[in-house]
Amino acid sequence: MATGLPSQEQVIGLLDAEFARAGYEIEDVVLDGAARPPRITVIADGDRPLDLDTIAMLSQSASRLLDAADAVARQYVLEVSSRGVDRPLTSEKHFRRAQGRKAELTMADGSRLTGRLGGVADGRLRLVVAHRGRSGWSVHAIPLADIVKAVVQVEFSAPSPRELQLATGDPGDGT
Repeated sequence: MATGLPSQEQVIGLLDAEFARAGYEIEDVVLDGAARPPRITVIADGDRPLDLDTIAMLSQSASRLLDAADAVARQYVLEVSSRGVDRPLTSEKHFRRAQGRKAELTMADGSRLTGRLGGVADGRLRLVVAHRGRSGWSVHAIPLADIVKAVVQVEFSAPSPRELQLATGDPGDGT
């Protein structure tokens, strides 16, 4: 502990149960001993989005647990954060949690697809792709193993209800 900070494993060990009780899991812990004061960043993810109240509650709990365990030898800054929109989707749970969001996929063959993420079943992602130049969508079942990289795209307008219905597999009113 030359930096005065605990290891990534120690932080996860101390905080994991508390985050799980709140319905979240620790995705990553980033330690920056060179910062002044040193920084511990805990990145969490869950089936519900992390709102500011939840981040504040998790930060307070994490700080109490780290301080009580004497895990940090000096003053530090603790930051609890969500995965963020720019972090790649790397596991089935990430795709599941991002259902309904627009994403850009890079495929193993080098091609790229942009579409609305649907459900994941049997190792396959349901992706709704808009047809350019005409209205309508097509639904693709893409093996997760064929996706090299996937990043959620920021959108400034709401998707059409029909596009969301196709992504979720909900037949809706049939329109």
